[in-house]
Amino acid sequence: MSAQEIASVRESLRFDERRLAQFLHEQVEGFTGPLTVQHFTGGQSNPTYLLTTPARRYVLRRKPPGQLLPSAHAIEREYRVMHALATCTQVPVPRTLALCVDEAVIGTRFFVMEYVAGRIFWDPTFPEVLSQERAAYFDAMNATLAQLHEVDFAQAGLADYGKPADYVRRQIARWSGQYRQDTAAGRVPSFERLMDWLDSHVPAREEVALVHGDFRCDNLVFDPAAPRVSAILDWELSTLGDPLADFAYHLMMYYTTDSRGLAGRDLERLNIPSAQQYVAAYCSRTGRSAIEDLDFYLAFNFFRSAAICHGIRGRIVRGTAVSARAKEHAARVEELAELGWARAQRS
Repeated sequence: MSAQEIASVRESLRFDERRLAQFLHEQVEGFTGPLTVQHFTGGQSNPTYLLTTPARRYVLRRKPPGQLLPSAHAIEREYRVMHALATCTQVPVPRTLALCVDEAVIGTRFFVMEYVAGRIFWDPTFPEVLSQERAAYFDAMNATLAQLHEVDFAQAGLADYGKPADYVRRQIARWSGQYRQDTAAGRVPSFERLMDWLDSHVPAREEVALVHGDFRCDNLVFDPAAPRVSAILDWELSTLGDPLADFAYHLMMYYTTDSRGLAGRDLERLNIPSAQQYVAAYCSRTGRSAIEDLDFYLAFNFFRSAAICHGIRGRIVRGTAVSARAKEHAARVEELAELGWARAQRS
């Protein structure tokens, strides 16, 4: 993680660092102070902090302070899935160290995990990487997501981590419900049109796997010197669900024009595989010949992304947004809904 992503903790996200240090002394083996606390400036939902001591660095992830929607900011679920994967699988995740459900310590629930040194890429063209190496970085992302979807989640102790069926329909209901509940963010007619279309076009066939829910390059820590994923971050939206929906979310990078998108880029010149090649690689790894209903899954993910941005818009109104880029994301609700509708028309 680069220094540019780390800053002093702003006033609204501060807490009693002495109480935290006391907790860490009691709960984290080998912890010794003094403790310095900084804030990772990336991310939209759960505030994340760098904890530095003379001997080690740690990462703390907490629920944000303030008024929250009931089902959002599932810190305990993040801790559980990461702990299970680190213990029972080869999926790359940071090692979890402690979970605190006592809100008296820093004001909200939180967990602490190891700090994984490496590189995080915010631009999906990987401009920091030599051209001849970029395809290997894309292949590493592809392989890591396929590896996650092949996990035996029951053997990992996650059989009850989510309902085993109707993931997409439940997701549509969940995000539709949060949209309707978040009246502070206002109404969006284009979103509502897409929401209604999706509800009546859910594919009948559905697979079940452990899904990340927000798999993209800036939620991955890469090895400092090699095209290899060292850790998957930000598990807030993980659950049991349809791996094709999870993969299509990741694939959205090919169809968006924002700073996280590849649409309009010269992929051949950049030595980045095409969307068709990327889909084929995932299918080969997971034993598929193709992905049926891919346009539906893309439309669904544009809808879900629009719903998340609508939630950010609501957090801005309520004063609980945690990212400096919150306004930028909140402004994208209508654009994402229209991109989803365009995919729906192709389905």
